[in-house]
Amino acid sequence: MMIENIFTLLMLILLQAVLGFDNLLYISLESKRAPAESQKKVRTLGIGIAIALRIILLYVLVNVIKYFQDPFIEIDSGFISGAISVHSLIVLIGGIFILYTAVKEIFHLVYLEEHENEEKRVQSMGKTIAMIVLMNLIFSFDSILSAMALSDVFWVMATAIIISGGLMIWLSDGVSQFLAKNRLYEVLGLFILFLVGVMLLSEGGHLAHLSIFGNHITPMSKTTFYFIIFILVVIDIVQGKYQKKLVRRKSGV
Repeated sequence: MMIENIFTLLMLILLQAVLGFDNLLYISLESKRAPAESQKKVRTLGIGIAIALRIILLYVLVNVIKYFQDPFIEIDSGFISGAISVHSLIVLIGGIFILYTAVKEIFHLVYLEEHENEEKRVQSMGKTIAMIVLMNLIFSFDSILSAMALSDVFWVMATAIIISGGLMIWLSDGVSQFLAKNRLYEVLGLFILFLVGVMLLSEGGHLAHLSIFGNHITPMSKTTFYFIIFILVVIDIVQGKYQKKLVRRKSGV
């Protein structure tokens, strides 16, 4: 039994790491809003608080999961129908917020002057940490429910959350430093964040059994999500090399 629990723990850590990629990207981008000297502390505190709340959320979900899954609002207006539960509502709200954040930041990048002025308006540590914790909890629903599907042993699931959270703290600094040194990849990161919002909306719509004009909303699979990210990365790398080649030609090098 102990060997089985250890094997399940390793699987859960791997699962948490894979599902936590989009969360890690959001944390890295959001922490840039805090004062430069506080960004590392913001990431550490934000993820640390979120880990503690994830364990509490795990305990709550284990005991009252049916109340999160049962619909409390029925919709049938002719062109849209569905049954919204607490779980689906949280995921939908998270998707809308992520889409709003990504579109707003992309818009600022297009209008460089406005983007530069926006960069001067730093956000307080408390607000940044609160946003990281809030979005971490929204992202955690899928990972916690996936963990519950693999194991019913609380200490195994809690240990996986703690270890994956530690890995997230460790990796967040590297991701943030990479984006700071390679500003061109910030655009790629924002479009990936936009894709995360679309994925959350499709997942929330599926959980709510939403249908628009009789067409059921189906969730975007993780395979599709990572395949699109791979394509975006390849396009970004090829375009970057092509632009450098054009610059060398123009400069006569």
